Amino acid sequence: MVLDDDRHYFPPYDAIPVASLAALSRHHGLAEALGSLAGRIDAAGMRRLNYEVDGRKRDPGEVAKDFRATLELAGR
Repeated sequence: MVLDDDRHYFPPYDAIPVASLAALSRHHGLAEALGSLAGRIDAAGMRRLNYEVDGRKRDPGEVAKDFRATLELAGR
């Protein structure tokens, strides 16, 4: 259950990709991979992903892989 923030105390949960220039130059395709996620994770989806890691104690890398696989299956 998620409580309603009727007083708008918390700002919107908008994620943005952040990577150093060094990481972008070392990992070919990283910028494109991060860019492909734009607009694909809404607040409810982020809560589900966080729960998988924090609540169910799953490996963050595995959760990310599973998320990417569901995007590919959905053709997004």
